[in-house]
Amino acid sequence: MRILCAPDSFKESLTAAEAARAMARGVRKAAPQAQAEECPIADGGEGTVDAMLAATGGTQHLTRVAGPLNQPVQARWGLLGTQPHQPRTAVIEMAAASGLPLVPPHQRDPTRTTTFGTGELIRAALDEQAQRIILGIGGSATCDGGCGAAQALGARFLDSHGQIIQEPITGGMLQRIAQIDLSTLDDRLRRAELVVACDVTNPLTGPDGAAYVYGPQKGATPQQVRLLDEGLAHLASLVEQATGQQLHLTPGAGAAGGLGYGAMAFLGGKLRRGIELVLDAVDLERRVRGCDLCLTGEGRLDGQSLSGKAILGVAQAAARQGVPTVALVGSLGPDAQRCLQAGLEGYIVIGEGLSQEESIARAASLLEDAAARLIAQRFGHRAR
Repeated sequence: MRILCAPDSFKESLTAAEAARAMARGVRKAAPQAQAEECPIADGGEGTVDAMLAATGGTQHLTRVAGPLNQPVQARWGLLGTQPHQPRTAVIEMAAASGLPLVPPHQRDPTRTTTFGTGELIRAALDEQAQRIILGIGGSATCDGGCGAAQALGARFLDSHGQIIQEPITGGMLQRIAQIDLSTLDDRLRRAELVVACDVTNPLTGPDGAAYVYGPQKGATPQQVRLLDEGLAHLASLVEQATGQQLHLTPGAGAAGGLGYGAMAFLGGKLRRGIELVLDAVDLERRVRGCDLCLTGEGRLDGQSLSGKAILGVAQAAARQGVPTVALVGSLGPDAQRCLQAGLEGYIVIGEGLSQEESIARAASLLEDAAARLIAQRFGHRAR
């Protein structure tokens, strides 16, 4: 009997790797002879590096880079373990270098923050001979259109006097840019594939763009929101003059304060749904092939799980291989049953009847017990 344990994290309780371990313990408790393979997953947001390194036996790296306020931070990223037919792959979360939690609440101001450190992480991955770089761009503190990241990788931004802007570009500096020179970009970017995990569809500018939608969450005042939007529009105009590319309306261009746009315009990046990227990188369809059951899970299952969330991505990939999937979840929300029409065979609430606090505190043992009961009920004679 083969069971694949492929959960997302249980927020405030278990990482995806811890959840996968608990599930696997439950499987082995009910069926000691079973092969229970752990394959923690994520949707491209927070926890993606940890999940993908655990799933592939990858290696963690620490690199000292510029934080969002240009202060030094130690940022963590990883190289995935060797996968059949997969290029050497790095995985980076931009939040590790340019994330909002790195800025004290009283200093949050996207006119003063930069993605320079994210570019330094990409450079570190290139230094380790990465042929493919997966970049998760959730949780940013920035609104610089990706200019800071491009600077760190060799792009030059000149002011109206023809002088190269030396300091890392922030959202408030975009209007100072008069010319863009990409001829000095790191050559290795042409030989590597940069893929950006992006699940939002905002354009770069306008009422649905990076500044207006996300600027206030990062500390921008209404006046600063207008300034940032004008700066991003100015940047898009310069890029069009320099490259002929019109990318500002591309869905996802406004992600992470325009880093989605900058990754495409400056670094040759491609935007993809986060869960698709993760499942490809951990080779989930190959790993689930031939399994008797796939177990997945997350802290809460509801209608939002239909919008590119990890557990339905797992269920749909398993279904393509003819393998049923059951989700073990902490709680249910509105429209959870709709997930049964979208790929899940079923779901089990692991802390049924318990308070949220107790369910969170006992998540590992509850998950283990729920997996054990499911395997015993489902496979009965084979489990003994």
